[in-house]
Amino acid sequence: MHIRIKACTLEDLETLQDLSWRTFYDTFRPMNTEEDMKAYLENALGRDALHKELQNPSSAFFFLYADDELAGYIKLNEHPAQTDLHDPNALEIERIYVDKAFQGKGLGRNLINKAIEIANQKGLHYLWLGVWEKNEKAIAFYKSRGFYKIGQHDFLLGSDLQTDHIMRKDLE
Repeated sequence: MHIRIKACTLEDLETLQDLSWRTFYDTFRPMNTEEDMKAYLENALGRDALHKELQNPSSAFFFLYADDELAGYIKLNEHPAQTDLHDPNALEIERIYVDKAFQGKGLGRNLINKAIEIANQKGLHYLWLGVWEKNEKAIAFYKSRGFYKIGQHDFLLGSDLQTDHIMRKDLE
């Protein structure tokens, strides 16, 4: 399988929104209400929000293509744009998703490796992310990639206040 990772630009806004909505919905709909899902998608992953995020110089989105098919994406935040820790020595993985048609093929590793590559280029010391405490599949994946739990924070999905584990991966 040929893998290609491409930086997203404003020209990718519609594609990014479509992929963001689809992957978030597929991942979390079974465990959340339709109302909470709709509220989150429209607010956090709406056109205006994504447009603003794409323009933020401290954030970056990357598409992952598998054999020229869009298969996933990652959003990375440097210190000023981070959602929680705000550590200038770290890079946050705010979003990482692989489309369900491509899951189980090892593609998530490619996205994690891209984050590691960027963090290393910038001389950063670690990666961190938040993952829903009920998303056992993702937690197991992150642990297999060397992440460990360092805390937790609240995450509001629509009207439902949820708890995310904060996980960290130290870089050499």
